[in-house]
Amino acid sequence: MIRLRIFTASSSEEHQASAVFLPGAAGAFEVLPDHAPIISALSAGEIRWREPGSELEIHEHEHEEHTLETIIDSFHVVRIKSGMMRLENNELTVCCEL
Repeated sequence: MIRLRIFTASSSEEHQASAVFLPGAAGAFEVLPDHAPIISALSAGEIRWREPGSELEIHEHEHEEHTLETIIDSFHVVRIKSGMMRLENNELTVCCEL
């Protein structure tokens, strides 16, 4: 599991995550548990994370001659303007502007 800490000028919050998606300055990327240490600038976009135990939900819909599947993934989302992140030993710290 990843310990995700998000700091802004006016608040801080902490979450447990099984996956975190970040808007890196050089492109979006994902971190998973036991990821190698990394430091990166963040650009405007969304920080999204999945809590431990949350799973994909698959909903089937009948449509004419075949069945359609809709996959719903449950993420928590924070929109940011910019920031920095550091990941080491499954502790991800984000300092950002909202």
